[in-house]
Amino acid sequence: MKLPIVAYGDPVLRRKAIDIIPEEEPDLKQLVTDMFETMYAARGVGLAAPQVGLSLRLFVVDATPFDDDEPELKDFKKAFINAQVLEETGEEWPFNEGCLSIPDVREDVYRKSHVRLSYYDENMEHHEEVFKGLVARIIQHEYDHIEGKLFTDKLSPLRKRLIEKRLSDISRGVVKVDYKMKFPAAKKGR
Repeated sequence: MKLPIVAYGDPVLRRKAIDIIPEEEPDLKQLVTDMFETMYAARGVGLAAPQVGLSLRLFVVDATPFDDDEPELKDFKKAFINAQVLEETGEEWPFNEGCLSIPDVREDVYRKSHVRLSYYDENMEHHEEVFKGLVARIIQHEYDHIEGKLFTDKLSPLRKRLIEKRLSDISRGVVKVDYKMKFPAAKKGR
């Protein structure tokens, strides 16, 4: 089932998400499936639970669209539950990032090239892995979501001022998207 993606300005995007306790989330596998379906419908490569209105430490990633640049990303599709960044290393490098909760805004963001992560998969099996390159960036972006952070937080004060009106328009629903969204400041009855 495709879920609506919450837009910039929704308070859930600013909350630090809580750990998932499997016994309290009996439909966890279905939620993971729904999040992948939602992400694909919006043509994204990552989606975090806060972006669908759930303050849970869960995000999904499918980096296969980048397999031309990094062949090892062919068939890279994972769910990350209760993830914790253990270490970010390497040189910082810029990449033009966007976000499904902030449509039509793309900005260069600097991130470290490697991330070591502890997480559980959808079967609640524990993993500790190092990711590098584009997949490390996607993971860092989605991890920020479960920490209540957005890629726009990493911009300079000047860049933030320059996109302020666009962000305000997004929260009011003054943006064209071809996927279902919820806008926090949209007028009722629209």
